[in-house]
Amino acid sequence: MWATNSHYGNERCQQSVRKVSTMTTESGKNWANNVFHDIHCGEKEASLFEQFITEHDFSPSTREAYSQDVRKFAAWFSNANREPFLIGRTTTRDVSDFRDWQRREKQEAVSTVNRSLVTLRRFFGWLADHGHVAANPAKRVKELRKTVLAPKGLKRDEVRKLLREVELRGDVRANAIFSLMLYTGVRVSDVAGLELHDLMLGERSGSIVVRNGKGNKQRSLPLSLPVRRALGSYLETRPPVASSRVFIGERGALTKRGVRALCDKYSAITGIRLHPHLLRHTFSHVFLENNPGDLVSLSQLLGHSSINTTARYVQRTEDQLGEATDRLVY
Repeated sequence: MWATNSHYGNERCQQSVRKVSTMTTESGKNWANNVFHDIHCGEKEASLFEQFITEHDFSPSTREAYSQDVRKFAAWFSNANREPFLIGRTTTRDVSDFRDWQRREKQEAVSTVNRSLVTLRRFFGWLADHGHVAANPAKRVKELRKTVLAPKGLKRDEVRKLLREVELRGDVRANAIFSLMLYTGVRVSDVAGLELHDLMLGERSGSIVVRNGKGNKQRSLPLSLPVRRALGSYLETRPPVASSRVFIGERGALTKRGVRALCDKYSAITGIRLHPHLLRHTFSHVFLENNPGDLVSLSQLLGHSSINTTARYVQRTEDQLGEATDRLVY
């Protein structure tokens, strides 16, 4: 409980404070409960975030990211200020200190910190536009700067170790999932959402259709022989369930969380820190090694809306820069 009324205004403000329990949106997603569960906040904060989410045509992954960012900020605000999270009492100093806390104390990546700032700037901008706050407190908080480096991918020996451990365990589903991501660069949401009718497998060729990619874009991706074989072997052992999803877990269709759990499992087995996007980065690096400078094709395969996004893969990784400087001799 909070100490006194003077900590956050008057008695009326204190009476408006509660712990959010539940609020279901039209889409069936319990966004308010997910975001503010067990966090002290005001009466209207949950409903306003719900309105913000439902008024925008965000993809499911964007909704999830925004929810995580706002929840993290609300929890930090409540703990740092020793008062409930109220949008009307959020200051530019709060947003700035939250940014610094993420970077210095939590040691989160610059990209993660900056994404949080973008989320808060958009949410509070919407609140200001609708008259819920006088001004956007996140507007003047600058994002962190970072030297542009290529995203890190797995080395070839690490890929070999991963696929070897999968084979030793006879894990045909893991082999199909990892092969699909390593040979096509699809996102984790694409893997979880893939349906049987999206697969076209033949002895000489094959492809998959990604129907709900980022930005609701649809694209077709060719499948090389190794991934066709991996998918074919999995389909022969796929459980006979009613779901049309390709990948099945213990409780039905495999979710994004299930794919991440699979990565965690093989991280422990191999000693290699794995996550789904790392496999996407690995595909991108290997593609450019074999097709130097062909950013147009890579951009199309990855489903990027701008080739500028793809261009980061022509930058050098931190490891590559380190290897280059190690070769210097004076």
